[in-house]
Formats: sequence, C-alpha cells, structure tokens
Amino acid sequence: MERGDLPLENSIKLFEEGMQLSAECKTQLEEAEGKVQILMKQRNGSMKAEPFPPLK
Repeated sequence: MERGDLPLENSIKLFEEGMQLSAECKTQLEEAEGKVQILMKQRNGSMKAEPFPPLK
C-alpha cells in the first residue's frame, strides 16, 4: 500500500481487513487475559490462585 502500486479500492479493502484482524486479535487477547491466573503464596506456605489484573 505504501508504495502506491495498488488501486485505491484495493488499498481500502486491505485496510479494512487489517482493522478487522486487529479488532479480533484484541478480543482474543482480552479473553486470554481473563483466563490467566497468578499463583500467590499464602502465609501458611500454600499456594492460592488469584485472577490476573487486566492490562490497561
């Protein structure tokens, strides 16, 4: 696209596809972040799973 060797219509189509892929990746990342847990060591030496705080 940057070289300008594609017609404008094709460039717009590729841009739209890229935006859709970006949104899909963001959704998958947010879902994965929600599933991740951190093991926290308790005072008694046992381990307890805690939810991973979401990135902002």
